[in-house]
Amino acid sequence: MTTSSTGNGDVDPAVRKELARLRDSIDNIDAAVVHMLAERFKATQQVGHLKAAHQLPPADPAREARQIARLRGLAEDAKLDPAFAEKFLNFIIAEVIRHHERIAEDSAGDQPAATN
Repeated sequence: MTTSSTGNGDVDPAVRKELARLRDSIDNIDAAVVHMLAERFKATQQVGHLKAAHQLPPADPAREARQIARLRGLAEDAKLDPAFAEKFLNFIIAEVIRHHERIAEDSAGDQPAATN
């Protein structure tokens, strides 16, 4: 398979075919990631409601630290940059905490006012 163009701007059909195959694979992976994130956020929404119902704080720094350490280890095993994995998880954690804060605020608004 040739990796260069023919000089007139046309790409070798074999290269074009291989590029399409690889891009199809990337598209499938991206779809899987989106669906997995959706499932993850469904679960974290349930955690947020549970925390709000029991007046637990939206963030759990000890758990977050354990998860980051765990994910860094998984990334190393998978030959993925652990710093990238940590940044990605931190982004997700920040979004989850934001959701939990909103759920807690909404839940507090649903509570009857205290009477004296």
